[in-house]
Amino acid sequence: MNTYIALLRGINVSGHKMIKMEDLKRVLAETGFTGLKTYIQSGNIIFRSGQADPARLCAEIAAKILEHFGFEVPVVIRTREELESVSKNNPFLPGKPDESAKLHVTFLSDVAANDLENRIMEVSFLPDEFVIKGKEVYLYCPNGYGNTKLTNQLFESRLKVTATTRNWKTVETLVKMTSDE
Repeated sequence: MNTYIALLRGINVSGHKMIKMEDLKRVLAETGFTGLKTYIQSGNIIFRSGQADPARLCAEIAAKILEHFGFEVPVVIRTREELESVSKNNPFLPGKPDESAKLHVTFLSDVAANDLENRIMEVSFLPDEFVIKGKEVYLYCPNGYGNTKLTNQLFESRLKVTATTRNWKTVETLVKMTSDE
């Protein structure tokens, strides 16, 4: 059994696409996932599955949400090992260890095409900074994520992949929760 983290995009925001985490856990348990845990209401689910294909897991979770809750939700999956790597490899931590509240990670559904990645790297979004490493975009937003132009929509439109963002505290909490497995 593999441990996975499903990151749902856009649920329980401003009264839209409401899903109670207990209801979601019940639906996913019926699918055969085990060890289900959730963290806060924004759609962070830790689970175990014998399935080795994250793309199939994304599709399965998205289909179950549509079937049981009546709306589509983008799903991004990371393995426990991938999430631990994200935590260990944040390029902003060495220079800004006391500013972790200003750090975020945008999780991409796939690695962006090189030409698209190169084009977005040519644009400046100062004072905000970002570094793309594989399927993650590490963000430093000194004025807060709510004031940045480095949004999910920006990365989705420029990189042609699904994106969902978590603050650094959530990333670290999910890592800790998966290490309890």
